Amino acid sequence: MYCLWGEATRLCKMHKQYKSVSPTDDITVNTENGHLPKKNRYVRKEGHCNVVFRHVPEEWLLFVTDIFTTLVEIRWRVMFLIFALSYILSWLFFGILYWVIALVHGDMRDPTIDPCVYEVRSFTAAFLFSLETQTTIGYGFRGMSENCMIAIIVVTIQDVVSCFIDTFVIGIVVAKMASARKRAQTVGFSTRAVINLRDDHLCLSWRVGDFRRHHLVEGTACAQLVHTTVHTTGKMDVTYEDLAIQQKDIILVTPTTVCHRIEPSSPLYKMSLVDLRKANFELVVSFTYTDDCTGMLHQTRTSYTPPEILWGQLFQEMIRVTKRHYRVDYILFNHTAKVLVPEVSAEDYDHKKQLRPSPRHSPRLSPRSSPRPSPRSHRKNHEKLLKPPTVMVEFVTDSQPEPTVSTSQADTPQNTLTLPNDLTSKEM
Repeated sequence: MYCLWGEATRLCKMHKQYKSVSPTDDITVNTENGHLPKKNRYVRKEGHCNVVFRHVPEEWLLFVTDIFTTLVEIRWRVMFLIFALSYILSWLFFGILYWVIALVHGDMRDPTIDPCVYEVRSFTAAFLFSLETQTTIGYGFRGMSENCMIAIIVVTIQDVVSCFIDTFVIGIVVAKMASARKRAQTVGFSTRAVINLRDDHLCLSWRVGDFRRHHLVEGTACAQLVHTTVHTTGKMDVTYEDLAIQQKDIILVTPTTVCHRIEPSSPLYKMSLVDLRKANFELVVSFTYTDDCTGMLHQTRTSYTPPEILWGQLFQEMIRVTKRHYRVDYILFNHTAKVLVPEVSAEDYDHKKQLRPSPRHSPRLSPRSSPRPSPRSHRKNHEKLLKPPTVMVEFVTDSQPEPTVSTSQADTPQNTLTLPNDLTSKEM
């Protein structure tokens, strides 16, 4: 009964020191300025930076100079609109040229003369001839003649321009479809980060996984703490602090939990649960990798704010071993379970571990620590056991003289043998 009461008291004390906390728990945090204002993300959950540039010098000139990258980065609907206008405007431009050539040559006034372009006697016919020439349709009604050298030069220029437009459009579409952003969407992070104990150390961890069957060649995980400080003058400072990761080089075959041990060199070393709820930072994590299909370098990013960091949580296991293969259940990718974790900072936890008393040993001596007999005492005991007994003979007469005792008998107790009275000395 006393043991049960002591165990219950120990568990009660443990629950007072250790606790698992989720963002939905009611934790009161008192600050000097009242409630903490809502902070905008520096990096959004999907990985895009929440930054807008204003008044960039010569912005349009920079975009036009790098027109290929500009067209790759724009949206699909804008790109389709630009490509459609490029074809339509080119057809219209060369159609106007053919119409002007026919008008100057007089093909529209006198149908009996040899025209520059057959069956082109209006603007609509000139536009259709331009479209057929650039798309190489060739219906058989309209065609060039050898009467106008200027018309032949214009047709040659249009053919070259159409080749450039086709090459540019195909290259932009292929580059946009093979963009790293699309591949980055198939590599994801967990929606929450957790803090728990690993090897008796407080650790911050998050999970990363590849949703495709074709795995990555290699990958490197990185993490930074982004602090934004707004001064009373309106100036804002952005600082970055690197977090050391235990195993930053990852072969992402199965979902992996990336771990940061909170050590004295960590920015989170002096941060407790209450400090975490009051903190104003953003944890930006990234995973840079190479795709084995395309050989292109990709990067996936996300961020965690203090409310998205779960104190006292542990990611559930999502890998099961079957007879033929390893089975990964992505339903459990974001699932966590509560565990007992101290609410104090890693610095206080390490200090308490140093003050923890060492376990006491039993007062009983082990077989190795028992005293061994000396060789001298062992030899004496051996001689004592092997020494033969001494026999004393008494001669009993009528006068019964006092028995004689040998010297050895006086020293040590000996065995005595008494002869019967009827034996004579002669028989003896």
